[in-house]
Amino acid sequence: MSGGLSQRPAAGTPVDLRLYGLLDVGVCGTDGTRLARMAAEAVAGGCTLLQYREKAIPDARAALARIRAIHAAVAGRVPLLVNDRVDLALAAGAEGVHLGQGDLHPQDARRLLGAGAIVGLTLKTGAQADELYRLPVDYACIGGVFATTSKDNPDPPVGIEGFSRIAFRARLARGGGLPVGAIAGIDSSNAAAVIAAGADGVAVISALFGGDSVEGRTRDLRERVDAALRERGGGS
Repeated sequence: MSGGLSQRPAAGTPVDLRLYGLLDVGVCGTDGTRLARMAAEAVAGGCTLLQYREKAIPDARAALARIRAIHAAVAGRVPLLVNDRVDLALAAGAEGVHLGQGDLHPQDARRLLGAGAIVGLTLKTGAQADELYRLPVDYACIGGVFATTSKDNPDPPVGIEGFSRIAFRARLARGGGLPVGAIAGIDSSNAAAVIAAGADGVAVISALFGGDSVEGRTRDLRERVDAALRERGGGS
């Protein structure tokens, strides 16, 4: 496995956020073989982007082995990002990182990862969205939209209306060309509503990986997202 960062598609190709699967070890476990299998099933079901998420990493070498196993399992069919850890993304040859507001600054991540990497950012407020005009990020995820048990979040959910307001400001800051996703508490019951509110896609953990039949769960949610995008006029 190469230690350098893999290149994403040619410049100008937008990140496909329609169904963004987050392989969170708190939900999926730490068995690298199982994580790789779940990732492959999610891709087979229509997942368009994957993220490895481990908020507290007591053993970086073990985490790196898991990321490499996932990356090998998806074999370039969709990009794999690493939550927070630019060093692990580089070492694993992943396609990029997803950053929170308290993580490494996007400008520093871009400097380390290079122009070909994908850099994503979580937004929680309109003020954070306003700053996007100067940040070298490829997409933003807004949330939490709904309450979730997958993350200890001290901030209250922004809800559908809050998401719509922040998404509007994010696109305004970047001239309308930035893919914007919704995150937290999203499943088959509410995915269409966040798409209708302006999301280009949904980022999910438990809705895909919280039970059996990952491929079937993914296929069902992808169909709902695509249908909502068609109804809104956003294609699929």
